[in-house]
Formats: sequence, C-alpha cells, structure tokens
Amino acid sequence: MAKSEKQKMKLIALLEILKEYTDEEHGITMSDIISQLEKREIRAERKSIYSDIALLNDNGYEIVKNKEKGNVTYCLLSRDFELPELKLLVDAVQASKFITEKKSNELIKKIEALSSKYQATALQRQVYVANRIKTNYESVYYNIDEINQAINTNSQISFDYYEWNLKKEMELRRNGNKTNISPWGLMWDDENYYMVAFDAESGLIKHYRVDKMRKIRSMDVPRDGKDKFEKFDMAVYAKKVFSMFAGSEEVVKLEFKNRLIGVVMDRFGKDVMIIPSGEDTFVVNVKVSVSNMFFGWLIGMGSDVKILEPVSVVDQFKEELERIRNQYQ
Repeated sequence: MAKSEKQKMKLIALLEILKEYTDEEHGITMSDIISQLEKREIRAERKSIYSDIALLNDNGYEIVKNKEKGNVTYCLLSRDFELPELKLLVDAVQASKFITEKKSNELIKKIEALSSKYQATALQRQVYVANRIKTNYESVYYNIDEINQAINTNSQISFDYYEWNLKKEMELRRNGNKTNISPWGLMWDDENYYMVAFDAESGLIKHYRVDKMRKIRSMDVPRDGKDKFEKFDMAVYAKKVFSMFAGSEEVVKLEFKNRLIGVVMDRFGKDVMIIPSGEDTFVVNVKVSVSNMFFGWLIGMGSDVKILEPVSVVDQFKEELERIRNQYQ
C-alpha cells in the first residue's frame, strides 16, 4: 500500500490502537499513539490526532482524557461488549460440545480481540477447552449455514443422519437418508445444537442433532408445516422434551416435596402453577413428552416426586421400574 493510501487509514488505525491498548483502567499517551501509528507507517502530528479524537467523540466513540502519574492519557470507554459479557461468550464456547476444540480456541481468540489487550489477558486466564467433551466434526458450522439458508429461502432439505457405533465411528443410521424435511429453527439444548423441522412423511415436528447431519442438500421445494409452526415456541418445546428424547405428549400431574421447588422451576420455568398439596408437598400440572428420559429424571429424585395422573403414565412408569428391577435379579 502506498504511503498516501496508508495516511488515509489514519482514523481507522487510531481507533484500532485505542481499542487494543486502552480500557476503563488503562490509557495511552499521545507519544505512544504516535509511536503505534509509525509502526503502521502512518505519520501524524499531535494537532491532527487531537482533531481525530474529537471527530471520533462526535461520532459516538467515548474517548476520555485522564492524568496518570503526571502523564496525560487517552482511553476508549465505549465498546460493543463489556468484559462480563465477553466472559459469558467465552464460557458458552467452552461449554458447547458441538464446537470442536480447534474451533473453540479460534472463536475465543476472536472474542479476545473485542477487548483491550489487558482484558484479553483476564479472559485467557479462564479458558479451559482441553479435555472437555467436544465433537470432532469440523463441518458443523457449514451445516448451520446450510440450514439457515434453507430457512431463509423457504426450502426443504435432504441429508444423511449418522450415529455412533461400538467402534467409536459415525455410521449412517438405519433409514438415515432423510428427504422432504422442512427446517423451521435451530435450538441449543443440553449442550447440543439441534435443527427443529417438519417431517412431511410422518406429519410430525422432529429434531435432529446438527453435528450428526451430513451431506445437507437444499431442495427446490417450498417448506411444509407452516401451520404447525405459526404458534410454535422453541422454549416450550425444550421444556416438554427431556434431553431431546421424543415421546407421546401428555399433561402429567406430579407431586413434589417442597425442597424441590428450584428443580421444578429450572425445568418448567417460573410461570408454572404451584399448587400446595400438604405440609411439605406441592403439585404441578405440566405438558411433557413421556419417554424413558423423563422417567429417568423422575428416578433421579427418588421418593421426593410422585406421578399422580394420568393412570396410563403411572402404569408406564411402573413397567419401567419393574424392567429395571428385573435387570438386576
């Protein structure tokens, strides 16, 4: 790039310097600003930098002048993200099983770049990606892009759906060649990413793990199931389906010990109606997808929870308990 072209980049370079070297607790002197600009082969006088700082302030960038140990310093206070927000993003990337270790480290580096170099050091101290459970399927990001594109263009998709085998390899699931699937949304549940879609063949809303999808192809066919999704709520769907294991949908009456109120609210939300039923128990009526995962959730609370209604679900639970008991005869 010619020197004259680099001079035109002075304002952008100044903003980059302020973003990297300053924050609420750290400033930069005018001498250091000039030195950093020279490293970028941009020459500038103090007077022109004062004007540039004023211009940035006039355009929404809050740059303040302070005195630090006898020196006048400048620091950029306005940022797209505050440090606690960046820490939340780093935590989300670390916890996401559907993001590979390599991609997690790349994303965290990009998040660090949104902060000053001093804040980036604070973010680095809390990075624990190695030895976490992570997918090894790098193309999950392209899957997400393909699915989003199909949603935006109102198109059905086809894809191959895989599962793990005993050799720890992914193999095509039986009947894993999916066609005429209409994607309507993406959701994150239990540390995994899912596509929620309408299956034209069964006429049902289904979900698929994005990291288990391969060879996604957009079809030149409009999506089906619009009427099913007009009032569809992803959050409500996630509450009903335990660990994304589908089953028959039922309104179930459950009785809990009072000490489990937090567990109930974590699972069903604070809008769930709590009905006192005794000195130390309460009852809720919730719509759930009745499956072995739902029963497993109940088993985890032992005698502190009881299914009251409907009788059909009580009988299913008894059968599951008997099946487990017989396994240990």
